Amino acid sequence: MHIHLIKNKASRQQITEMLTTLETYIKLAVDVDRKILAGGGELHADCEAVLLNDGSKQENVWGANWIPLQKKVGYEAMLNISTRRNNPSMEIQDPRIRKLVEAIVFERLDI
Repeated sequence: MHIHLIKNKASRQQITEMLTTLETYIKLAVDVDRKILAGGGELHADCEAVLLNDGSKQENVWGANWIPLQKKVGYEAMLNISTRRNNPSMEIQDPRIRKLVEAIVFERLDI
């Protein structure tokens, strides 16, 4: 399992390493406040832990998936279920948050 903390544009090597876990897509945790992400774990929670250990606040961290061959972002993750954040679903409900997650993922991972 290769989890990378991505604060700038990811390298091809990092993308390749993050893909070793699931091969066709990368599970991510995205900090919409700090505009960084962690990716490559078996669980979104693995990535979330990396961000939290780096100083992210849990209320700013959302789960997503990146499918590089399709250049597509998925918005479903168990860690998104949060009544405190008014998101009772695995899928990110707030269009504003979805746009932030998408922008950060494309900025950091689209190579």
